[in-house]
Amino acid sequence: MSSLTSQVLLSTESLTLRNVHCSGTCRHRSVEECTSATQLVFPYRGLYLRHLGTDQAVADANHVLFFNAQEGYQVSHPLDGGDACLSLNLHEALLAEIAPKALLHANAGMAFRSQAQRIDARAQALVALLRHSLSNGAIEPLEAEALVFTLIARSLGPRTSRQPASTHARRHLADRVKVLLASDLSRRWTLAEIGKEIGCSPVYLTQVFRQVEGMPLYRYQLQLRLARSLDVIGQYEDLSALAAELGFSSHSHFASAFRQAYGRSPTDFRRSSQA
Repeated sequence: MSSLTSQVLLSTESLTLRNVHCSGTCRHRSVEECTSATQLVFPYRGLYLRHLGTDQAVADANHVLFFNAQEGYQVSHPLDGGDACLSLNLHEALLAEIAPKALLHANAGMAFRSQAQRIDARAQALVALLRHSLSNGAIEPLEAEALVFTLIARSLGPRTSRQPASTHARRHLADRVKVLLASDLSRRWTLAEIGKEIGCSPVYLTQVFRQVEGMPLYRYQLQLRLARSLDVIGQYEDLSALAAELGFSSHSHFASAFRQAYGRSPTDFRRSSQA
């Protein structure tokens, strides 16, 4: 069985934010479980699959997952290393005030229609900033709460909200690509290599992935790499070594992509997260 550890980072009258780690030692589906209250879960390291009946969702750093209260689900880990995420419990009345009606089931209380939704780079940066700042004791609860509400609004807002426009088979193919990319973030894949692993042509691969995710495959991989850099940036004095480890061609390539995604340099972000 996979072991699970949880640390409360922030607890107020409005919300509870936890840092959750799972060892991911079990590759097969877990026993069915459920949460007592609706949760928003932001993976920031590793990958797992969440199964809801015949439907599945890939939990990686490019997504927020919706765990509806009392809704049975299972989890499996196709890759070694487990996963880590921020798990957010928000007072139901506040979540109802923030969440767009289009994302919710009609007449079902606070229940989301889908399992997951893609988030953008700025939402990823907020996840990292919250985790680093709260872990370091470098942020007051009032500011942390404000950042959490900004994260929710950004993750559920029109920047990322999109209705699924693909078949189950195409979503499953895209999920297989996500697992493949996460298995080696530093690898410089070609479309032919990915197509060979997945069993389809490069043309079909690019068409399907863009239809399912609403973004090009290369951009999806770039966002995964940058999200990983947010997770570990405080552990590196030499950012050139981090750039090389994540598969960037140079430090300047990494710094340029980081600044374009997050609006600041890697050095500035590291400084602000440790302040």
